Amino acid sequence: MLLPDCTLFPHGGLPLYIFEPRYRKMLEEALEGDCFFAVARLLGEEVGDPGDFVAPVGTIGLVRASREQDDGTSQLLIHGVMRVRFTEWHDGHDYPFASIEPVLSVFTPENQAAAAMKTLRGAVEDAVRPLPDEVQSGVFALLDRADEPALMTDIICQQFIHEADLRQELLEMASVGDRIPVICDYLSKARLVSED
Repeated sequence: MLLPDCTLFPHGGLPLYIFEPRYRKMLEEALEGDCFFAVARLLGEEVGDPGDFVAPVGTIGLVRASREQDDGTSQLLIHGVMRVRFTEWHDGHDYPFASIEPVLSVFTPENQAAAAMKTLRGAVEDAVRPLPDEVQSGVFALLDRADEPALMTDIICQQFIHEADLRQELLEMASVGDRIPVICDYLSKARLVSED
């Protein structure tokens, strides 16, 4: 599914309203099969080769809930599962259809994982400090779900990074270590702006 300025991260949730006939067909086939489809960021007008107007990396998502309306449209919730790279786009389908390969998150060295997570958590704590205690508690409960740096970066990106281009840049980074300073810098600047 091609969506403008929309990036889904693994472990994130995305509510969708399916109304276009091509995506109704896609959803129907997904629900008849394994309940998975990919979400990709649309970068421009859908003209020519999809590789020219679709971001190279997206996310495979699992349909967690779907409710069809009387008019044939559907409300659904998709849960991000894994980054994927679109390797080839295929004709002959009612909706965008591509071959994919997984993009695995890598964090090295492993013995620095705890320090990386502490750094990330500290950046989030600083960013949410001005918010009410109950909001901070909810944020920390989310972070407590993460048992390794890749998961924590994805949770933070899904919930806190709001700039479309930066979200896509972070999605395309296989190196978790490369993501961390970018996320911390964004959160620091966001905090400074909110304090001004």
